[in-house]
Formats: sequence, C-alpha cells, structure tokens
Amino acid sequence: MPLRETDLLKRTGNLRLNPEGIWQASASPALSYPEDGNERCFRLEDSSFWFRHRNDCIAELFRRFPPDGPILDVGGGNGYVTKRLLDEGFPAILLEPGVQGAWNGHVRRQIPHVVCGTLQGVGFEPESVPAIGLFDVLEHIEDDAGFLRDLHRVLCPGGLLCLTVPAWSWLWSPSDDQAGHFRRYRLVDLKRLLSPMFSVEYASWFFSALVPPIFLLRSLPWRLSVCGKKGGVLSGEKEHGTDSGLSSRMLAWILEGETRRIRAGKRIPFGASCLIMARKQ
Repeated sequence: MPLRETDLLKRTGNLRLNPEGIWQASASPALSYPEDGNERCFRLEDSSFWFRHRNDCIAELFRRFPPDGPILDVGGGNGYVTKRLLDEGFPAILLEPGVQGAWNGHVRRQIPHVVCGTLQGVGFEPESVPAIGLFDVLEHIEDDAGFLRDLHRVLCPGGLLCLTVPAWSWLWSPSDDQAGHFRRYRLVDLKRLLSPMFSVEYASWFFSALVPPIFLLRSLPWRLSVCGKKGGVLSGEKEHGTDSGLSSRMLAWILEGETRRIRAGKRIPFGASCLIMARKQ
C-alpha cells in the first residue's frame, strides 16, 4: 500500500496538530530569510509569470520522474508549488518554518497537510521520505553541504530530490542580500555537492530570458555604484512579472519554449536559475 501523508507525519513523534489543523514542530533554528518574505511573496505569486513558469518546469520534471509516495516540499513558503503538485495529482506535504507561510498554505491555499517547522525540528525517521522538493531554498542555507546530507539521510533508498536555485555569482546584487542568500550556483557546483550521495537524473539551466535584464538592470548598475545599495532599477515585482505589461507577456511567451524542452527531456543551455532532479544512491 502506498505511503500516505499522515502516516509519514505520525512516524516522526515530534509533531502536534494545532487548533488550525497545522502540524507544529518543536523550536527550530533561525533562518536566513526576511521576516515578511512569505507575505510579500504571497502578493506576487498568483499573478507572476516567474512563479508560474517555475511551477510549469517543476511539474514537467515530476511527470518524467514520478515519485513513489508523497513529496515533501521543504521550505515551501506559502505552498505555491505544493498546491500545483497536488493539482497535478501528486501527494505532497508543505514543510515551512515560517508561521505566516504555513498559515497561508493551509488556510488560504487549502493545502491539507502542512507542517510548521524545519527538517531538523520535525525529526523525520531515516529513509522515510519518498521525495523532497527544495525550490529556491538551498541558497538560504549557510552549510548547504550539511543540509544535503540531512536530506539524504531522511530520503528513502532511490528517493527523489528536485531542486531549483538562482544561478551565477556575477548576477549577484543587493537583492540577494535582502533575500537572505548566501550564494548563487552553477550546475557544476550543484553536481559536485550532490555527488556521491545522489545520482543526477536531469540537470538544466532555465529562465534564460531573464539573464540580460537581471544583469543589465540590477547587477551591473550595482557593480558600477549607479544605484547604491538598492540593487539596480529592476524591482522584485518587475522581475517576477506581476505588472501584466508587454515585457512580462513577451518573457512569458519566450519561456514557454523552456517548458517544452523539459517535457521532451532536453536541456536548456543557459539561464538565471538551475533545475535538477537527483536520486538517492
């Protein structure tokens, strides 16, 4: 019989169900993430081509590599990805340390299984989790290699790890500092971190169309001290395409080609983010 979400959560012995129906873990360490980050993201997500495109790419990858049980969306914020996975027919659990994010996921997005806590705070049994999603989370973890070892420990043999991260150190700007990032990655960096614990089943860049605007309108002005500490002239709202303007619609149209390439199992040669599906060895 397939593992159910509630069975996985009850095995930890370190969770209690609060009156709102959210599983609550014990106290967890502080994270490198803005206190109001989840609420700001919630206002962007549903109208953003960036969040929509990332979801499309993640969904395509899980269709190609279907998990053998629930997907644990670690650090999943407001549950935007979790909800999409559920809509696609994949069982999924939102694990989010932020109280506001967990509440948004359960109450506003109607995600049935939400845990407020960190991976360490929950205390999953070794080799108990069939699949893990880590979507723009690893860059917030100072000891990223140690965190990947923690994920490896709780994943079932042959379990899946799907992750996305921002790419290229030369795209760094104060926006990364404000978001609580420790680094940006290259695919070779990720493969080195994952080896030998994981075998990489698929690795690609994506968000190729965003590289020029991020560099020219955010990273370069900052490096030239044109915009001081503001990080350039490209705001988060504009980068994530919530204005429904012509540029956002054009970028969304261009990025549809990336989704088709992932669906066909092809790689994207360049981009502002990395996308990986790996399997526990």
